[in-house]
Amino acid sequence: MSALRIGIIGMGGFAGVHHDTVAALEAEGVFRLVAACDPALDAFQARMDTLRFKERGVRVFTDYRDLLDACAGALDLVTIPTPIPLHAPMHRAAVEHGLAVYLEKPPTLDARELEGMIAVDAGGRFRTNVGFNFIVEPERQALKQRVVDGEFGAVQRVTAYALWPRNAAYFARAPWAGRLQLDGRLVLDSCLGNAMAHHVHDALFWCGAEMWSWGAVTRVAAELYRAHAIEGMDTAFLNATAGGVALDIAMSHACVGTAEQEERVVCAEAEIRYQIHGPLAYIIQWADGRTELGPRTAGELVALNFRAYADYLNGAVDRPVTSLADSRPFVHLNDLAYLAAGHITPVPSEETPDGHRAVAGLPEAVARFLATGALPSAQGVPWSAPGGMATPDDLPRLEAVVRGMAEGS
Repeated sequence: MSALRIGIIGMGGFAGVHHDTVAALEAEGVFRLVAACDPALDAFQARMDTLRFKERGVRVFTDYRDLLDACAGALDLVTIPTPIPLHAPMHRAAVEHGLAVYLEKPPTLDARELEGMIAVDAGGRFRTNVGFNFIVEPERQALKQRVVDGEFGAVQRVTAYALWPRNAAYFARAPWAGRLQLDGRLVLDSCLGNAMAHHVHDALFWCGAEMWSWGAVTRVAAELYRAHAIEGMDTAFLNATAGGVALDIAMSHACVGTAEQEERVVCAEAEIRYQIHGPLAYIIQWADGRTELGPRTAGELVALNFRAYADYLNGAVDRPVTSLADSRPFVHLNDLAYLAAGHITPVPSEETPDGHRAVAGLPEAVARFLATGALPSAQGVPWSAPGGMATPDDLPRLEAVVRGMAEGS
């Protein structure tokens, strides 16, 4: 089977991972890089030399529209690892040029915009793949099938937490970073919607009643906080219902130390603890006292996702790992968190010399939340403030609510 002809929109940031991945898979005959672009192309000359663009015959452009106009006939697909606000117009342009699209997560964080993207995709030859990388793990897929088959009894509760320290430089890396809106458009960049989006998407996957389903979100209660000097939030606590399952999520960038995260699936007859890094993919503790350890065998996840999309485009499988429609529960959950909370509560904190901020007592509040589902305000945490509750019927109010948050930040 001939290599799929690919173009990459972007050179910096996570686009660099796409370039490295495609170069490795090109050596195996999976892809062939035809073209790339970046508005700051001259700044990446050394990088292009390292990637041997000239020897590989890669055409370069400063504008993605020029790349599409000049090269669409010589391409099978493009990847879009660009800032979130650029995803929708770039996706539309690529699909209208007849190309398949590998779109980095999140596809958008605006539910209304997502529906427009799904409609655009319906007119294309192939479904877009959204790069939620963890879903591709074979261990996760096999375990989800066991959950769906009822081996562990009914799913009663799903939890996910992630504490990933990020400093001031992280929020200064781009004009849209940490923003609620930019140039009149929703951005909603946050720990929940961007950096830890994989875990949110994973949690919703565990809530799906069928193998390839994500639990539809019917209600969200939320409290949102900020410790960093940003417009958006860096800490979130959510109680939700997805696919009829209780879903509790806690995430923060306002912490220090080593990053940590875990997903848990509580079933009637067993509890599954899914690990993201390390030699074990999961630990299952059965109610009868048995313990099952699942070793991790998967390789590099971005490469696995690229291979999976190549399989789809070549007809070996009938669907991408995550389609735009599959992303709907994730985007709804993200948007309903803002609608439910109604405001972002500032939390006093001291900045460390390297630009980090840590919310006092946050790890303890997260631990109590995971154990009981009690939001910080219900725990009586000193810096907490109660939020509210929202349902999908509230989604049309999103822009107005976010605008009010931005004006009050």
